[in-house]
Amino acid sequence: MATEILTKILMLIAVIDPLGSVPVFLEATKHFDQRHKRKIAKRASFIAFGILLFFILVGQVILEGMQVSLYAFEISGGVILFLFALSMIFGEGKPESEKHLISDYKHVTVFPVAIPSIASPGAIMAVVLLTDNHVYTIQQQALTTFLVFLVVILTMLILLAATHVQKRIGEYGITVISKIMGMILASYAVQSILSGLKDFYMVLK
Repeated sequence: MATEILTKILMLIAVIDPLGSVPVFLEATKHFDQRHKRKIAKRASFIAFGILLFFILVGQVILEGMQVSLYAFEISGGVILFLFALSMIFGEGKPESEKHLISDYKHVTVFPVAIPSIASPGAIMAVVLLTDNHVYTIQQQALTTFLVFLVVILTMLILLAATHVQKRIGEYGITVISKIMGMILASYAVQSILSGLKDFYMVLK
């Protein structure tokens, strides 16, 4: 159980990437005073959790309604996560790429702070994979949902201290950490693809 919890926490930290959201948050809120920055950090975090919770609850229902098999879901989800991980490792990095999304500084809480900075496409796919009804029990899914909440709360706390975090680590340090998170995510993605291929092969036999 402890190993499973640790694995899921690392996975969720990798896809949500709390530290990677710091430069995005600071850029998005640079025209606001400290009180409004705190309000944006809290609102964005809870909006992001709401988005992730929505996909935990109905993501698989939507996929099954489209008659997507478990094997196809595991493989396609793994491929998407792997591509997302590659963009984290070889791309310009989460902070810089998401800073470019800011066009309206008056409405930054939802976009880009809540989504895609916290509730990224990779995070959405990850929570759907980690709460697969065919693989995990209700208790395991409830645990995953709780862990998602904890990681989002951690993200919120880091955003509330964003100025101090960036001063201590620096934007270059944050980018390096994001790339390491990308490597962890890539490993999980490959494992998901291999599991899907293995399960599909076993059915064919």
